[in-house]
Amino acid sequence: MSEEILVNITPPETRVAVVENGVVQEIIIERLERCGLVGNIYKGRICRVLPGMQAAFVDIGLERAAFLHTSDIVGVEGEPRGDQIHDLVSEGDTLVVQVVKDPLGTKGARLTTNISIPSRYLVFMPTLQNTGVSQKIEDEEERRRLRDILQRFVAAHAGEGGFIARTAADGITEEALVNDMSFLAKLWSDIKERCRGGNHIGLIHEDLPLALRALRDLVGPEVERVRFDSRLTMDKALSFAEQYIPDIRERVEYYQGERPLFDLYGVEEEIQKALQRKVQLKSGGHLVIDQTEAMTTIDVNTGAFVGHRNLEETIFKTNLEAAQAICRQLRLRNLGGIIIIDFIDMTDEDHKRQVLRALEKCLSRDHAKTHISEVSSLGLVEMTRKRTRESLEHVLCEPCPCCGGRGTVKTAETTCNEIFREIMREARQFEVETLLVLASQEVIDRLLDEESGHLAELEEFIGKPIKLQAEALYTQEQYDVVLI
Repeated sequence: MSEEILVNITPPETRVAVVENGVVQEIIIERLERCGLVGNIYKGRICRVLPGMQAAFVDIGLERAAFLHTSDIVGVEGEPRGDQIHDLVSEGDTLVVQVVKDPLGTKGARLTTNISIPSRYLVFMPTLQNTGVSQKIEDEEERRRLRDILQRFVAAHAGEGGFIARTAADGITEEALVNDMSFLAKLWSDIKERCRGGNHIGLIHEDLPLALRALRDLVGPEVERVRFDSRLTMDKALSFAEQYIPDIRERVEYYQGERPLFDLYGVEEEIQKALQRKVQLKSGGHLVIDQTEAMTTIDVNTGAFVGHRNLEETIFKTNLEAAQAICRQLRLRNLGGIIIIDFIDMTDEDHKRQVLRALEKCLSRDHAKTHISEVSSLGLVEMTRKRTRESLEHVLCEPCPCCGGRGTVKTAETTCNEIFREIMREARQFEVETLLVLASQEVIDRLLDEESGHLAELEEFIGKPIKLQAEALYTQEQYDVVLI
């Protein structure tokens, strides 16, 4: 599998696209004014303890207080320290915390006291004393080798923390790993030093910017090249790679073509498609994806696909194709939380198993942690995907000012009936000579056409003339009844 990483830089934002075999699989956007907070370490102060929720709100210098649950307050060995929040923290306490989830919607950032600092090959856990190896490294001999290297270093620096070997550590020399561990230990020492300095609340360690994080976290052996369209950022990336990841330096290159980098690979088009509800499948079927507050729902339809043999075969093929498309859409749109997939009902148990296996296989390439349940009695597949940052739609869009995010607006007929009721209220309540109705052009047109008979009857009933005036800036739902 050939994989490329594209990095597009403009002054207000950085965009990273992961392209596998020419197909865009993932898009990450970070704006200068709203940089992601995940991984940042803060010195915070407890501003409110909530025993009923077994949690506390922590002031870390942001607009909204962040949220710290009891389960995220850890002991020496990484285990939760207790069940009762008031036994662990009190109002006014200061503590060192790390952001594990960005502020989403109206919710503040999610925090933990279990600090973890990643590098290219390792994750440093200052609150732990043990070692671990990524489950994605399957070779037992390699796992044993890595664990031995980590344990020797931890034993020589007792009490300073533990390490977890990342997938990228597979096959890496002992010297490179020891250098990584020494760097992380020194970094943590600097962070602790900054924590001691006074009672200042706020940021004490910021994670790398997106362009450098992409080099650290996304570049694996399968990545053929990383292309930047900014010379300045590429120079920073090269010096970062030189210092920490020398083996990828040769794969970093500068794109200087006339066509924009994202246009060349069709990324801009994919971003526009990812903002639509409907996703077309190659067979003729389609998906309908709806994001709500509670969950994301995905509906699979055969659409124009009629198959060749029989209905069951048609359904099975559509579901198989949909499983692959869904996995890509989850990564592309960065959908997280609870996800409900409504596959087309299958009667064959073997077909159900194959569709589930296809879904699991595709999701294995996803960087985010996922969990899939069996097909429910209603024929739904329930799954979760870890959400640490806003979805693509939430980053790029805002609720519609006309409908308030509902996705629908009242019909012109409904607005006309509301106007009639408002006129009746006003006429009974106040002594007026004339009533003036201000509304959108669509509503005024209906009042003069289909509803003209009802309007005449109402005029006769209240005994007052009713004038109409179209307002270009009014939406279909807006109207005013002015007393003259």
